[in-house]
Amino acid sequence: MAELLFESYGVPSVAFGVDAAFSYKYNQQLGICKDIGLAISSGFTTSHVIPFINGEPVYEACCRTNVGGYHVTDYLKQLLSLKHPHHISKLTWEKVEELKMEYCYIAADYASEVQLFQGGDKEAEEKTRCWQLPWTPSPADDPPSEEELARKAALKEKQSQRLREMAEAKRSSKINELENELKGLEFLLEELKDTEDDQIVSFLASRGYASKREVEAAFAKVTQTLRKAKGEQVPSDEKADASAAEKYYLIDIPDEELSAEQLKEKRRQVFLKSTTEARQRAKQKRLEEELEKEKEKKLEEQRRLENPERYTEQLRAKYKELSEKLEQRKRLKTSGNHANGNNNVSGGVGRGERLNAAQRERMRLLTTAAFDRGKGEDTFGQRDEDWQLYKLMSRDNDDDDDDKPDQDEAELARISSRLQEIDPSFFPGSESGASASEVPRFRPLTKEDFQIILGVERFRCPEVLFKPNLIGIDQSGLDEMVGVSLRRLPTWGQGLGDKMTTSILMTGGSCLYPGMAERLEAGIRMIRPCGTPIKVLRATDPIMDAWRGASTYAAAMQFPQQTFSRMDYYEKGEDWLRRYKFRYRI
Repeated sequence: MAELLFESYGVPSVAFGVDAAFSYKYNQQLGICKDIGLAISSGFTTSHVIPFINGEPVYEACCRTNVGGYHVTDYLKQLLSLKHPHHISKLTWEKVEELKMEYCYIAADYASEVQLFQGGDKEAEEKTRCWQLPWTPSPADDPPSEEELARKAALKEKQSQRLREMAEAKRSSKINELENELKGLEFLLEELKDTEDDQIVSFLASRGYASKREVEAAFAKVTQTLRKAKGEQVPSDEKADASAAEKYYLIDIPDEELSAEQLKEKRRQVFLKSTTEARQRAKQKRLEEELEKEKEKKLEEQRRLENPERYTEQLRAKYKELSEKLEQRKRLKTSGNHANGNNNVSGGVGRGERLNAAQRERMRLLTTAAFDRGKGEDTFGQRDEDWQLYKLMSRDNDDDDDDKPDQDEAELARISSRLQEIDPSFFPGSESGASASEVPRFRPLTKEDFQIILGVERFRCPEVLFKPNLIGIDQSGLDEMVGVSLRRLPTWGQGLGDKMTTSILMTGGSCLYPGMAERLEAGIRMIRPCGTPIKVLRATDPIMDAWRGASTYAAAMQFPQQTFSRMDYYEKGEDWLRRYKFRYRI
């Protein structure tokens, strides 16, 4: 600093002093502190304790700790960043410094204060502070007005009308096509009446038909389709059976009475009839299943309306039961069935213990074929019987139950879908233990999500001034520094320590915390003999009193004689400056 001032800036002289000493002397002039006392200065990066005897600082007995306001702010920033990681960009250094100056305080008893916040009682809630971040609530879904409802209803009616018109136009077009096709078939049947019998086959072949009955069947089918399109009544089952009897007229005739062509036509009619009947049975079965499902759905909805809470609980219980059942089945398939007590520690095949009969038979055939192949020449496949063995060994014939649709899984999916409809708080997998890694559903952000809560951090961060080991600094706190400084004092008379403790001045920005004076007094009382008078005072302006004291010192008449000039610097050098003992005199 001296080299910079003298050689770069060319200042004529400079004087050095300690901020705590300037502040103490300034407050001494105001009558706040005495000639004998202590100055406790806690600044930005360091803290000092300087004893004063007869108004002069005793630097040989001073004590310093490398802990100050910087460390408090940095510690608070770390704690808040860990507590609110989503708002770490908002926790700038300047904002954390502001939060520290506004909300932090010194706890009279740190351990008791921590227990108070651990209990979470009303007093802890009262001491908790909240910093609300900028937040814009999502627009509320206001109920639509009557005009809006009317407009939407009109728009919906317009769309419905358009769909009805399109459906009507499509229906009319289909009816016209069917009528034209029906007229063509009627005209074809009229032409068949005037056609000779030996020319009927060639005539129908030119029109794309094989026989007259095929034309009549097409005519009956088009007629029935046209009636359905017009909304007319469909012929009854008796008429349909009669038409089926006319269509399959060769089925009831014995084979001995039929020619070769008729036998071929009979086999075709038998195949068509069996196929048609199978489709009808399947259709009827699907219809019955749909009706049964619809009936069950109505009964289930009725039970839900009668007691919604009980219905939801039953669904949740069933969902949990099916989930555990499927999970247990999955574990058995993966690790094997050890229900017989054999844990299969060595040589086990896992799922092989659960092979079904078809799989075990295939394994046996594969083993036999491999064994026979190793005996000599491989002749598998040269005989016709090998094909049957190959089909048995093929996986295509495996009737493994795993490839079939699982009714439990389908039921679980149905219950899950139903619970999502009626229970907004339900999340698939939340009722079973296998969903710990599931990502929760999106929750709209609220005002509480944009709040920085300061609870225990309010007194935990300033505590580093008294317990630097909280941030990994192995040094003394402010109260211990007083004891260290008093022990370093020379023996200048009895009762010197008692006189100093009656005039303890706090200065520096870090002494502005509420409760600092009480905590210092309690800490100093613990290290002093019983009955020692202790009085802790605070400077009039802890931040600016050091500057005011320095300005008073610079304005004194003897200031030029106590400065270090440029001539002294060039003649005696920097080493003499380091040994220069500055004495504060006004």
